[in-house]
Amino acid sequence: MASNRPAPEAPYQPSDTFAYGSIRTDEGPFEEWNPTAESVRPVRGRHRVSKQRGGGLARSSTVLGVGVIAAVGAGGMASAQTGKPPVSISMPDLPNVGSLISDEETPEGSATPLSDLARSTADTEQGAGEALRARIMAQVEQQQDQAESKAEAEAVAAAEKAAAEAAAKAEKEAKAKAAAAKEKAEEEARKKAEAERLAKLAKQYALPTSSYTLSSTFGQAGAYWSSGYHTGLDFAAPTGTLIKAVHTGTITSAGYDGSYGYKTVLTLEDGTEIWYAHQSSISVSVGQKVNTGDVIGRVGSTGNSTGAHLHLEVHAGGSASGIDPLAWLRGKGLTP
Repeated sequence: MASNRPAPEAPYQPSDTFAYGSIRTDEGPFEEWNPTAESVRPVRGRHRVSKQRGGGLARSSTVLGVGVIAAVGAGGMASAQTGKPPVSISMPDLPNVGSLISDEETPEGSATPLSDLARSTADTEQGAGEALRARIMAQVEQQQDQAESKAEAEAVAAAEKAAAEAAAKAEKEAKAKAAAAKEKAEEEARKKAEAERLAKLAKQYALPTSSYTLSSTFGQAGAYWSSGYHTGLDFAAPTGTLIKAVHTGTITSAGYDGSYGYKTVLTLEDGTEIWYAHQSSISVSVGQKVNTGDVIGRVGSTGNSTGAHLHLEVHAGGSASGIDPLAWLRGKGLTP
């Protein structure tokens, strides 16, 4: 059986036409490319596939490139020039495109999608706003609690102060009332003692005359008296009215004495001198002892006198100047 000889192989000439397996003088040398999971991982910041709103995919040249690689892997080979022997491309099993853009894992170092960034920013802002609002409300509640606590403390302090003031006032009033009652009791006791004393003295002392009217008092001013004022107490009474010793004593003077007319001096045991003036007559003599109520003379108008009356003077301790006879008589329990 005859066979044809193989035709001589034509020499190979590089061509400018791009095809898989073609040779270019400005490229090479080329090696067989065996893609792996690491070699097809998207480069950070450049080959990122984002999931859009509504579940769609954001495709880019990277996706198309991955699709081409996947297609080549599925066919096992690619040819782009007629008459050239095909070049086999060995493709390992690659993860599908969906796994590369799965929502379950975001490639490390990749950028965040704008939509997710917007949502994340909104969520962050909303969370920050809620946190700020919660903090403000907590501060408001804290301030309100503090204000209420302060107001309550002030109210308690005010109540305690008012109670203390009321107690102090009540105590003060009670003390004042007790002091007033004590003072009143003491005053009543003094009055009672004085009344008893005066009652006792009244039995020892007597008024100098009876049926009288007080016409002039001690210290009264007037031209009738040489000193310019009255030095005794005048008992106006009819002429001849009896004059009595006011207390037990001794007659130390009796007779006529110029402007005093007929005058009698009774000296008491304590040295007090009682002067009786303007008498119409004298019934005792010097050195005579008399008792309370004894008659020592009669009312007249002798000496410097404008009418019948008894001029009575009191000289404590025998002094030249007299004291108020009205006060002295009252001090002895007598009421002229």
